[in-house]
Amino acid sequence: MKLDIYQVDAFASAVFEGNPAAVCPLQSWLSDDLLQKIAEENNLSETAFFVPAENTFQLRWFTPKGEVDLCGHATLAAAHVLFTNLNFDGQTIQFQTRSGLLSVKKGSQGYSMDFPATLPQPAVTPENLLIGLGISSFECVLAGFDYIVVLSNESEVNAIVPEFEKLAQLDLRGVVVTAPGDSVDFVSRCFYPKLRVNEDPVTGSAHCQLAPYWCERLDKNEVIAQQLSERTGTIRCTLVEGRVILEGNAVDYLRGQIFI
Repeated sequence: MKLDIYQVDAFASAVFEGNPAAVCPLQSWLSDDLLQKIAEENNLSETAFFVPAENTFQLRWFTPKGEVDLCGHATLAAAHVLFTNLNFDGQTIQFQTRSGLLSVKKGSQGYSMDFPATLPQPAVTPENLLIGLGISSFECVLAGFDYIVVLSNESEVNAIVPEFEKLAQLDLRGVVVTAPGDSVDFVSRCFYPKLRVNEDPVTGSAHCQLAPYWCERLDKNEVIAQQLSERTGTIRCTLVEGRVILEGNAVDYLRGQIFI
């Protein structure tokens, strides 16, 4: 069996930027075990698989460790493959996912994704959270589908040196640290050791939690965010009626075939 595969740098304007994702178009679903093995072999933070459905596509995301409920950069990568390589005829693609119906619109400057918004709530601080981040002071700890630790400034976010073994013991999906940015509205870093993704370069799904928090705090409907990984990435986030519009670009890095 041969399968087409693409590797796309998402939330990037050039290769070696943003967050790489693998994308595998399918005509019908393979077994979950085989999908997981492909994702593990790819060894990227996410591999996206999609199957055509009536007027939409069914979309699933796998880390090297397991399937996840929501992924921003791999959704962007999948849409980019459809628009750029598979000649999708239209301006908006709809995906059926475990997080409901998601849409990606192609524009002159890139792509905009319509995702569900999650406003994180105050949370009890687990001991391993502070030990794992190596911090003793913070503004607050919140919880959505990740723990979100709010720090005072960008320098504090940059200074974090995580103990991933401690963070992997927490009960939620991962840990996000965030603070006001020096040149943007806010910055962040995202850690997912439970999913075998110690630090994710640019995390669209995390901004489904971060954008509602920062929009409320800054009294804005639109914010500019930067993720401070080694690759870095910038995301424009707009809050609209319980949804987050995430804007970014994507570029092809690799096209090939899988032999199974």
